Order: sequence, then structure tokens, then C-alpha cells
Amino acid sequence: MDLKTLTEAFGPSGQENEVRKLILDAAGKLCEDVSIDRAGNVICRKKGKDTGKPSITFAAHMDEIGFIVTGHTDDGQLRFRPIGGVDPRVVVSKWVLIGPERVKGVIGAMAIHLQTQADRERVLDYDSLYIDIGAKDQKEAEKLCPLGSYAVFDTPYTEFGDGFVAARALDDRVGCLSLLSILESDYAGEMCCAFVTQEEVGLRGSKGAAFHLQSDIVIVLEGTAANDLGDTPERFQVCVPGRGVAISFMDNASIADSQLFSALQDVAQENNIPYQIKRAITGGNDAGSFQRSGKGARTCVLSVPCRYIHSGNNVAKLSDIKAQADLAVAFLNSL
Repeated sequence: MDLKTLTEAFGPSGQENEVRKLILDAAGKLCEDVSIDRAGNVICRKKGKDTGKPSITFAAHMDEIGFIVTGHTDDGQLRFRPIGGVDPRVVVSKWVLIGPERVKGVIGAMAIHLQTQADRERVLDYDSLYIDIGAKDQKEAEKLCPLGSYAVFDTPYTEFGDGFVAARALDDRVGCLSLLSILESDYAGEMCCAFVTQEEVGLRGSKGAAFHLQSDIVIVLEGTAANDLGDTPERFQVCVPGRGVAISFMDNASIADSQLFSALQDVAQENNIPYQIKRAITGGNDAGSFQRSGKGARTCVLSVPCRYIHSGNNVAKLSDIKAQADLAVAFLNSL
């Protein structure tokens, strides 16, 4: 499995089928115990013989941000709303793919020449935006893209510059790719890799997975916001592409277990794996579900810094993606 295939797969929250099929095909070659739960999560278990070892789960989410069709205009445009946190400022003029037929469309707004002064001074909201699919009228638009049709940005995977990659859904297909690398490893205790659903709309898939897995330790693999461009002071940069995988001490959904936080740094140093500390307490991810479900779990998050996250083009450093997988595997081997 490669990152290009994963990032170009269609998988907004609630419609992860295409991504799930790719995961099932790849994971089935690495693990004998692969199942799908009621929430659509893919659970891969490897049961070791040493019951004295802590049980561990590595988790990443399959879904991506996207859009859903909520209406049709008389002249054949689509009304829509975001799935997950998508800033309307980043969507105008972007190509999207809609529905199972992957209908192409362009997100549009009134041309600046026709906007009032008040319009120009405010951020256009989703009520002011539409998707143009080239339909001649409402009837054709309804046939091509019925109510409830899902859409994602139409962004090709592109490697550029000094080891950078631009793609949609790096959050969190980078984590999914790392999970597949982890599945190649053996562990004397019980290990699970959980590819979860609907993270972008409230950590929904991971809540069910956390409740029934009940692992001692959970390491969540994510993509996270980098803010390293322009004149941003270093203390506000959160994390920086090219400096390694980011280890979090806290975000809005969970607080890292202090022993895990320290152990992951020690393992990175011992194995010469580049890492950095995420400097801002922002966002949230599936660690919040695992930490608070059932008996709880000791958690920590390993993230790949991504510029322009939750937009049509995320940008990350390939070396950071490798560092995420390398640190996860090295930590497993240290237990």
C-alpha cells in the first residue's frame, strides 16, 4: 500500500467504504484476525502468548473532511454543507468529486465584481456558496447528485520540492499507512491496530472501538496542524514539517500519560528517530475516546505536521511520515 493510493481514495466521514476496502486488502495479508465492527471500524488483532505484557492499540482514522449535498437550485447548482471543520475561506473555486459516480464540480460564489461592499468585507458562509456541476436545470442536478450525496476535494497526490508531498486527506491517511507498517511487526503481548471511522465529526467510530478493545495503552497516529510559515514566532508554530514526528502532551480531547510521553521521547533518541514536541494545546483526536471509555487507557498521540490541514491541499514532509511509523514500531519493540 502506498500513500498516493490512500490519499486519493474517497472517504469522507460516514462514507469510508473505499478506504476500508483498501485497508482490508492490505491488512488481510499481514494479520489473520481482521474484523469490521458495527461502526465500520477495521480492527486487526494479534494475540501474543505473554499475558504479562501490556495490551496495546494503535489507532488512526480512515475518514476525511468533505461535503454533503443539501439542496438544488432552479438553475442546477448544488447547495451543500461541510462534513467536519472546513473553513469556507479555503473552498471557493476548488474542484470536488461528488457521489459514487464521482461527478466533477467546482465550488463557486458570486464574482467579486458583483458583490456589494459589505459582501467583500465579510467571509462568505456556506449559504452563499454552491457547487457547479454543469447541470442545465434542477431536475438534471437532482438526478446526478441527489440529496445526501457526499463530496470530497479533487486533489491529486503530488511530491514536490525537498521531500514534500501535497495531497488531500493526509489527515489521517498518514496514520493509516503507519498502522500497516506496525502490522508487519510481532509483539509478545496483545496488539491491535484500529482503523476508525468518523473522527472528523466527533470521534464517533473510536468511541465504540475503545469501549470493546479496552487496551492498557493506546497510541493514536494523526496528522496535525503546522503553523510554521511567514513571520509566525516560533512559540506559535505548533510544529514544523521536517523536524520529525510530533509528540503531544495535551490537546482539547486528552492529556498524554506522562510516562508514555517520556518513554516515546527516550525511544526516539535511542533509535535516532527525529521528533519534536507539539507546542500548542489545540484540536482533538481519537485519544479522547480511548482515554475516557470503559476502564480508560494510558494514551499518547504521534502526529505528522501538516500545513493547510482541513483544506484541499495538505502539505507534509515524507521524512516525518516515516518517522511516525518508525517511532511507533520502535516503541512497540521496547515494551
